[in-house]
Amino acid sequence: FWALAGLLLALRAGGAQLGWGFQLQSPAFVAAMALLIFVLGLSMAGVFEIGASLTRLGSAGGGTEGYGSSFFSGVLATVVATPCTAPFMGGALGYAISQPAWESMLVFTVLGAGMATPYVLLSLFPALLKRLPRPGAWMETLKQVLSFPLFATVIWLVWVFGLQTGIDGAAGLLAAMLFLGIAGWIVGRWNAYNISGSMRFATRVLAALAIVAGLAFAWNASAYRAPAASGSGNGAALWQPWSPAKVESLVAEGKPVFVDFTAAWCLTCQVNKRTVLHRDAVEQAFRDKNVTLLVADWTNNDPVIATQLEALNRSGVPVYALYKSGSTKPVLLPEILTEGIVMDALADLPTHSAVSQR
Repeated sequence: FWALAGLLLALRAGGAQLGWGFQLQSPAFVAAMALLIFVLGLSMAGVFEIGASLTRLGSAGGGTEGYGSSFFSGVLATVVATPCTAPFMGGALGYAISQPAWESMLVFTVLGAGMATPYVLLSLFPALLKRLPRPGAWMETLKQVLSFPLFATVIWLVWVFGLQTGIDGAAGLLAAMLFLGIAGWIVGRWNAYNISGSMRFATRVLAALAIVAGLAFAWNASAYRAPAASGSGNGAALWQPWSPAKVESLVAEGKPVFVDFTAAWCLTCQVNKRTVLHRDAVEQAFRDKNVTLLVADWTNNDPVIATQLEALNRSGVPVYALYKSGSTKPVLLPEILTEGIVMDALADLPTHSAVSQR
């Protein structure tokens, strides 16, 4: 949390308009995370063994054990999990980023300590380790099973990357994974401990060439840009692109407005769309109340959206703002929606027929 929060605060101090989860607005970063998790998934599935040091990023920390290894493992976990944490900590993150650096880092320190709590408890009470299952063959099976959640994460990252770069970019990233898969297979098929020196050299050269080819495909793919932002997801026919001027104009006309601040890389945003916002009953309620629906897509970096989120005391998505008739101050709905929450928020708005009669 210190590493990511420190980078965010430093960039914001330099004038950049960024929020929590900003790193996933970079296609190159999304590609790098997808490739890294794909390689870790291949290793856990048994295609090849890369050792504990690399699976825990220990090489960056100077060894397989110690604080350095733990620190870099925590960085990876936090960076990948960022978009999933924002919905539960929207208010705290919005407050933290708007405060002086020492206060911000204090908040992020507490958040980091909370994430580390299970490990801290085991460190403080080593006797708890005796309650863990004994090592055995089941560990290899569990390791292979856990590769599938990693591959599921890769699917999500490729989807985000595709929304950012288009179908050609997604195809390029998949090609990069193909070459990395070839490299992993070569390393696993010709284990360094069971082959001659010349064979080891030849296979490692081939693996290195495959890795270089994969990275080249990924780098080239990250340069693509999708023709139009599509982070609003399915069922978006009723939604219009958001802008501050459009909100101001509609509010001035006395019309209610609902704004969905969203991003393709925000899993909570996508779940809310499919389970609530794009359901027929909810969309009909918006029509009955004559609510104009706007979507502010933060999939790629947008300083205007970042500024508006800051004005709402939020630093990440999702954010749902309902401007009632004649009100310039929106009502903010919870980050995790239900049909009931939306219906209750719309309950005191006049129906479309009542508006027409006026």
